[in-house]
Amino acid sequence: MRVSVAAFMLGSAWLAAEHAPVNGVRLWFQDSGGSGPAMVLLHAATGSSRVWEHQTAALLKAGYRVIAYDRRGYGRTEATVPGPDADDLEGLLMYLKLDRIHLLGTAAGGSVALDYALRFPRRLRSLVVANSVGGVQDPEYLEMAKRIRPQPQFNSLPAAFRELGPSYRAASPEGTARWEALELASRAPGPRMAAGKQKNRITFEALSSIRTPVLLLTGDADLYMPPAVLRLFSARMRRAETVVVPDAGHSAYWENPDVFNRAVLTFIAKH
Repeated sequence: MRVSVAAFMLGSAWLAAEHAPVNGVRLWFQDSGGSGPAMVLLHAATGSSRVWEHQTAALLKAGYRVIAYDRRGYGRTEATVPGPDADDLEGLLMYLKLDRIHLLGTAAGGSVALDYALRFPRRLRSLVVANSVGGVQDPEYLEMAKRIRPQPQFNSLPAAFRELGPSYRAASPEGTARWEALELASRAPGPRMAAGKQKNRITFEALSSIRTPVLLLTGDADLYMPPAVLRLFSARMRRAETVVVPDAGHSAYWENPDVFNRAVLTFIAKH
């Protein structure tokens, strides 16, 4: 039985929003409803299900059922212990009685999406991984990451500097402020809630086993996943297509949503 149902005003994209009791957490999700193919959205470590305001209308107009949720440790999801993010997603699909889905994850959400694709491949019609380092653990890859993002200096920079490209920050102060407000709202008050974790050890060898059609996207100014690193992933994933979004950093879905949405819709329409 569903719990904590919140009714939304007429005209809202969401039919309902509620907590789903799955995998030892109360997972907050939003669901547009409808009979179209389901698209599930996985947010970054800077954000929550609220960040998809530039994608929801485009997906609905194209006929998709849209589902977004706050991952364990973020937003309105209630979790007291760590647990695998992939199992949380699987529990939500069972709760909603969904069989196969399109899955889109950005940044840390992309790592969850890859973990899920390795564990539950039959569930996926297609997979979109945007601006994500993928959680890959190969030693050579981790060494390269240190060259790209020297620590601890990189993580001490403001989130908006790390995650939004300079073109966007220069051209859209209002959009930057909105992104920062949503990032701040994703953090629960008080001590940080228990975050999710990966079930699989992600390696390039593991990724090469994925048979699901994959779209890999990044921004041309992404400090985490520059285009050269994106090509490392596409070379190892047999059914991968790639798109580099112009004038965008690590949050391409937010910075250039027209290009991002068009690439995603074109790709998932094939599958």
